[in-house]
Amino acid sequence: MTKSWHRRTRFFNRLLTVGFFCSACLSAQDTREPADLIITNGIVVTMDGTRSIYDDGVVIVKGDVIAAVGPRGKLDAKYHASQILDAKGGLVLPGFINGHTHAAMTLFRGLRDDVTLNDWLYKYIFPAEAKNVNEEFVRWGTRLAAAEQIRSGVTTFADMYYFEDAVAEETKAAGMRGVLGETFIDFPAPDNKSEADMLAYTERFLKKWRGDSLIHAAVAPHSIYTCSQKTLVDAAAMARKYHAPILIHTAEMKKEWQDSEKQNGMSPVQYLEKIGVLGPDVVSAHCIFVDTADEQILARKQVGCVHNPSSNMMIASGVSPVADMRAAGVAVGLGTDGPAGSNNDLDLMEEIDLAAKLAKITKMDPLALNAKAVVEMATIDGARALHMDREIGSLESGKKADLMLISLDEPSAVPMYDVYAQIAYALKGSDVQTVIVGGRIVMRDRELLTVDEKAAIAKAREYRKSIAASLGMQ
Repeated sequence: MTKSWHRRTRFFNRLLTVGFFCSACLSAQDTREPADLIITNGIVVTMDGTRSIYDDGVVIVKGDVIAAVGPRGKLDAKYHASQILDAKGGLVLPGFINGHTHAAMTLFRGLRDDVTLNDWLYKYIFPAEAKNVNEEFVRWGTRLAAAEQIRSGVTTFADMYYFEDAVAEETKAAGMRGVLGETFIDFPAPDNKSEADMLAYTERFLKKWRGDSLIHAAVAPHSIYTCSQKTLVDAAAMARKYHAPILIHTAEMKKEWQDSEKQNGMSPVQYLEKIGVLGPDVVSAHCIFVDTADEQILARKQVGCVHNPSSNMMIASGVSPVADMRAAGVAVGLGTDGPAGSNNDLDLMEEIDLAAKLAKITKMDPLALNAKAVVEMATIDGARALHMDREIGSLESGKKADLMLISLDEPSAVPMYDVYAQIAYALKGSDVQTVIVGGRIVMRDRELLTVDEKAAIAKAREYRKSIAASLGMQ
């Protein structure tokens, strides 16, 4: 009895000891903070204030924000999540920001190329829009644009078009972030045939999307050459009433500058300042014909500018003095412009490459705009240009979890000596593998999860037939 009792006692003691240690292990695991998503085993390019890069990094996501970024060895012990994405040694970057486009114009892609901007607008695009653009057109065009942008790593885009409420609905459905401007223009538009209609539609649009987590509703007076002073002032007043961004084309062609000098006695930038439009809520697309005085105004007024190299080259509009504007303190982002006539794609990776090379050849200086600078323009400086750098543009704790994973397994991706040069000059939009917006995976391993891509492509082919017929084209 005594020996048997001692044996049983020793056995139960061993069980208690094992149980104690198992409980201790479980207790240790429970002390790790829960997260919703962990991106691990990648080269994390943060674009934060010190431009930190973690060769073996981790991004921790809780809800729609980033909880932590840092070395894998340090953060693995602090967090656990049910969903883990293995970057497989690739790059983890902030999502790209397309600072200027007209998304629904995907359905006019290739309609008429190789003409001047003035002819393209007045002889081709404005007539084509009058005959074809309606809400359904805008919805399908935006779906196609969303698929194309997500595939090349764009998580946020700024848009200026018609039926912008439909653009907003489709953007949100695609899981993308958008700064979306309803167009103000001084002739009957596809969505609004009068000034009263334009004002009423825009006010409803601003009210509907106020406070949305993804959609920033904006007001978009087209330009000084399509809007009267009254229209420009009314647009700015409405935007400021609702604390909304203002999107506008500024100094984008020589004729615009010449006409402003003749009619207003000053440059387009100086004119917009004089009538009270410029301010820290304005995003100006192009900014080609600006001089030193204009640059100082833009910097002082905290206006964001968006450089569109493909567009400016394709229409031969000129070259924006990007390096000079950056030196003057202007926040300069990157845009594709619309995917028709002025640029037939929405691949921001291509704009990164072209922005650097265009600046170099224009100044005949290989140091004019380097790889790091153009990657900044696509990320953190693009966010600054949209006045959203507190929310997006870099991988930092507290910012929105907008990011992408890029494979480094293609022949053109190796070897890698400088990460910024690799992004700017070697990698392509097609190298993007996975895209996340606000903590939600919108593309995983090149499979789109939020847009019916096949349906959008099929519909675009249908629209090609009806658009061509409306314009008497074969």
